[in-house]
Parts: sequence; C-alpha cells; structure tokens
Amino acid sequence: MLKHFELERRGSSLRQEVVAGFTTFLTMAYIIFVNPQILAGAGMDAGAVLVATCLAAAFGSAVMGLYANFPVALAPGMGLNAYFAAVVVGTMGLPWQAALGAVFCSGALMLLLSVLPVREWVVNAIPRSQKYAIAAGIGFFLFVIGLRGAGIVAGSDATLVTLGNLTEWPALLAVAGFVAIVAMEHLEQPGSVLLCIVVVAGIGWFSGLSPAPESLVAAPPSLAPTAFELDIAAALEAGLLTIVFAFLMVDLFDTSGTLVAVLNEAELTDGAGRVPGLRRALVADSSATIVGSLLGTSTTTSYIESAAGVRAGGRTGITALVAAGLFLVSIGFAPLATAVPAFATAPAIMFVGCVMARAMRRVEWEDLTESVPAIVTALAMPFTYSIATGIGLGFIAHVLIKVAGGRRRELNAAVIVVAAAFALRFAVT
Repeated sequence: MLKHFELERRGSSLRQEVVAGFTTFLTMAYIIFVNPQILAGAGMDAGAVLVATCLAAAFGSAVMGLYANFPVALAPGMGLNAYFAAVVVGTMGLPWQAALGAVFCSGALMLLLSVLPVREWVVNAIPRSQKYAIAAGIGFFLFVIGLRGAGIVAGSDATLVTLGNLTEWPALLAVAGFVAIVAMEHLEQPGSVLLCIVVVAGIGWFSGLSPAPESLVAAPPSLAPTAFELDIAAALEAGLLTIVFAFLMVDLFDTSGTLVAVLNEAELTDGAGRVPGLRRALVADSSATIVGSLLGTSTTTSYIESAAGVRAGGRTGITALVAAGLFLVSIGFAPLATAVPAFATAPAIMFVGCVMARAMRRVEWEDLTESVPAIVTALAMPFTYSIATGIGLGFIAHVLIKVAGGRRRELNAAVIVVAAAFALRFAVT
C-alpha cells in the first residue's frame, strides 16, 4: 500500500507525513466552526451542516490523497459559503435547497472540464488581472461579512454602512482575536486561527456573553435535515444560471491557483511550473463539491493552508489522508462547534479575507486597461454584496475599456461572450 505513495522517491517518511497531516488539519480546522455558522444564516440546520462539512472535507481529502497522491486537503471554501448564505439565499431570497442545487451543477461542470481537455483553455481565456481581482474581491467581501458579524460595522440609511458600537464586548473581543491571529500568523504559529477562535469563544462562554456548550463531545447530529435536500431543477432555471457560473468560475480559478502554489512549494511541479497529474487533483476537487452538495454544504475546494503541511514535510497523499481522518473524528465535537458565537469566528473570516485580498498585488497597476477593470471587479463584490455581480461588472468594464483604448485585439471570444451575457442579464433584471 505504501508503495503507491512513493515515499522514498519524494524524499519523505511515514512519520513526516503524519506530522504534516496534523499540521494541515490544525491550520484549516476553523472551517468546522465557521461553515455551520455561516450556512445557518441561510436557514440550514447547523448540526447537519457541521457533519456535512466534515464528511465533505474527509471525502475530498481522501480522494486527493489516494487518487492524486498530493499533500493537499479539502474542505468547504470560505467566500463561496458566505456568498451562498448572504447573497443567494439572504439577498436574492432563494431557498437553500436551490442554492445547493447550483453548487451541485457547478461541481458537475467542473468535473466535466477537468476530464475533458478544455480546462486549460477556459482558465487561460480569462485575463490574469480578472483572476486576481476575483480572488481579492472575495477577500474584501469576506472582510465586510466578518466586520458585520463582529458588530464592528452596521447598516445606515444615510451612508449604507457606519461604525458599530466598539464599546460592546463582542466587538472588542473580535478585534483582539483578529490582531492575535495576524500576530501569530506572522510568527508562523501553527493552528493560530483555530486557537484564537477557541480562546475568544471560551471567553464568551465563561463571561456569559454567549451560551456555553452543554458538553464537549456527543453523538453526531443527524444529517437528515440537509442530506439530499438539494433542488437541481430549480438551479437549472434561467435566473440561476449566473449563480452556477459564479460558483464555477471562482472554484475553477481558486482550485487551480491553490494547487499550483501548494504543489510548487512541495517541489512536485516540473521545470515549467506545470503540475504532472493536475487533472486527477481537479477531479478530486470537483467530486468533493458534488458530494458536499448532496450532503448539505457549499462548494468544497482545495485549501491553501495545505502549504503549512508541506512546510512540515508533507510530500504525498498520506498527508491528505491524515487530515481526512481528523475531520471524521471532529464530527464528535459538534456541541463545541455549534456553540461558537459569531464574534469568535468573525476574526477568522476577516483574516482569511485579508489573505485573499493580497492577490491584488499581482495586477499590472501601470496598465490602466488592466488595473481599472480589476478594481471594478474587486470593489463591486462587497459593495453590491454579490460575487456574480462583481465578476459581471468587471468583465464588462474590461471589454469596454480595452475597446475604447484601442486594444480590442487583446480581447478573446470567451471574455466578450461572458461580458455580453452579463450585460444582457443586467439589462433585463
């Protein structure tokens, strides 16, 4: 069995891989606390979502480890879970069952693109500046959601948003948690995000700011409230196709970028920076999204936090398998996870948002025909409270500015078609 993982050829050992698996899990285990809370805002059962989150993460990580043999763990992705709950369900008023159907459809399309030799064409057809802007825009979007969850900002009829009450303990604890996460990450402390969530939540429990869990462990909650409740037929209606497209686009770019970055760190890329066996990794990723939607969670994707495990020595799929096993064990800690208050997870959401927003540094700032549309994309997401709208406005701006600037030859058919489709959508809605 161990021969399959090529430990010797990749310069690793079983002990090294186990340590790396624990390290990876600790850096991304915060999703066990955050995802149920975010999706509960869409009306979903928090206990069922917790089980679905752990099962989807375990399935995706196990497939990545066994099939692709890469040290990359998966779990429901940040950003798309907030978009799922706050926009698709919260703002658009769609039932969460239809939103899960959209996640399933995007996963099926992603799987098709991964199997067929068209994925590279799709990814390469999108301007690089827009890829970076989409990642950064989701980061800004997450940061705003984190601020709202902490009570640091509040709605305002006069100015859209305004400063919240910073004299309240939940807001102060969220700020302290955010600062602590950044400081610990700077010092490369493993598991800093998870540790800060637990500490802030503990302070909230002992001070009476939020109800404490009745126990630390218990029998797993029922998966019945969310399992196989998705509505695929509703997701295929014309009005939801842009939502499916948004889920697909973000997952496609996020997954590709994450895999290349992590596997380059693990020295598993070739001389040109390409990843041998990338198609198997993409199949694992898209399959996890499909399974996750069936169980009751938003898009499952590869985690950039896997780089922490790589730095700890992970070089094979055993790292991912260890992480998968730990996600399964975590299901028993449902009482602890579901009792975590919003002000304890808000610092994690804000920090992840800041990390994602750093993608804007790679935009070609001197070229206004690239940087301005990128800014439109990134800022439109939080201000319109929609990832899909941000992508649409950014693509339209990209096409119009390139044409007006006399550089229409730099446009390709895919970008023009996407921009035209969004323009039509905005015109009729």
